[in-house]
Amino acid sequence: SAGPDRARVLLRLRSRKEAAGAARSSVARRLLYIAQSARQRGVADENMTVTEDFSTVENTYQMEAEVCIVFSDFGKMQNVCNLLTEKLGTSVTISPPHFYHTPEAVDSLRRQVCVAAVGNTRRKAQEVCRLFGQSLGKPLLIREEETKEWGGHTDSQLSDSPDSLTLQERIQNATAHASCRVFAVFEIKGKENRTNKLL
Repeated sequence: SAGPDRARVLLRLRSRKEAAGAARSSVARRLLYIAQSARQRGVADENMTVTEDFSTVENTYQMEAEVCIVFSDFGKMQNVCNLLTEKLGTSVTISPPHFYHTPEAVDSLRRQVCVAAVGNTRRKAQEVCRLFGQSLGKPLLIREEETKEWGGHTDSQLSDSPDSLTLQERIQNATAHASCRVFAVFEIKGKENRTNKLL
């Protein structure tokens, strides 16, 4: 199993004013504060994306903005979100984090599972050899027969977790699992140095 290695948080801002400049500046000030707060806590600019939408609604000007921040450090994520909630209050809406795995993390899990399966197979073969007073020789054949994966989320998946879940429950829901079945053939070294095969 492997827990998620990334979390994506969306922050939404909105201002509706009679003057266009007032609507823009209201959102711009909060955007600047969010960016500065995130940078001061070690979030790189490439992990922050801002989209803005300006429109007119019922004879007023409406400015909306969305900030997407990607975190690899979940403690840092909590610190940033807590600070922004405290300082900006209801003027910002912070979505629950979407936890997910990068492709590199999924590849790493697959490799670890395969290596662990081969290691388990070798240990079992050694135990069988000891039972018969023999010693295990070199592997003659190792074949990956079946790999299964379940759970986990990718970046593109929409979060379907209810907002009521705790942070730990969200991480648990996003944890990926994998299993691997291998087939291996080893040499058996007998007491008289005879070489046989153990399947």
